[in-house]
Amino acid sequence: MNYIGIDIGSTATKVVVQGDNNLFFTLPTGWSSVETANTIRKNLLEKNIDVESSDTRVVATGYGRIAVDYADFVITEITCHGRGGRELAKDGNIGIIDVGGQDTKAIVLEKDMVRDFLMNDKCSAGTGKFLEVMANRLAVTLDDLFKLAEAGQVIPISSLCTVFAESEVINYIGQGKKRQDIAAGVVDSVAQKVVQLANRLNMPSRIILTGGLSGNDYFIKVLSQKMEVKVEKIENGKYAGALGAALLAKEKKKR
Repeated sequence: MNYIGIDIGSTATKVVVQGDNNLFFTLPTGWSSVETANTIRKNLLEKNIDVESSDTRVVATGYGRIAVDYADFVITEITCHGRGGRELAKDGNIGIIDVGGQDTKAIVLEKDMVRDFLMNDKCSAGTGKFLEVMANRLAVTLDDLFKLAEAGQVIPISSLCTVFAESEVINYIGQGKKRQDIAAGVVDSVAQKVVQLANRLNMPSRIILTGGLSGNDYFIKVLSQKMEVKVEKIENGKYAGALGAALLAKEKKKR
């Protein structure tokens, strides 16, 4: 039996297979979640995993979850990230921070269950998309943005809106400010908005970071300093949603 979790995010799609096969892989979401879902079907079939077989069970989550027409269940991101985060941390009493492409989530688990959560889904200023926009403005890759930031001194970026914040960056460029200092300001701004979201909840003493930035040591360092508590880097953190979906596929009865 194979249990498949598919997390279609706005930028990247993560897939986890548990059971007879154990797989973790990612692919760009692209412009169409429907096309992405079909690509996943083909990729799995090449690995001799048929999503239509009675020996598979599929749970879809994320931004494009409704596009997975072969899913047995469609489950919210909060539930899947909570379940996946619990599994990765081996702890049912934790705080989870997930910085995604279009939204940021803060989740509190208590006794293995989601007790509370918040999502920043109305503004991209505290998300991966903001970082992508600013990296493009500075003509660097996302990885280079963090390398520059680590070498720079923070210049404040106060705007709460990506458009206005980009204008601030353009002004700094026009003033001849150092690129590494602007990059440091960009990363600091994102971390500050993530912390503001998380601090609206009564977060536990143990906090893990999931999502696309979960492997970024510098971002974790900045986030930990601002939260005044160690935010943990967790192995396979970017797969938390997909892993949670796969585990829930195993725990639910097939319709």
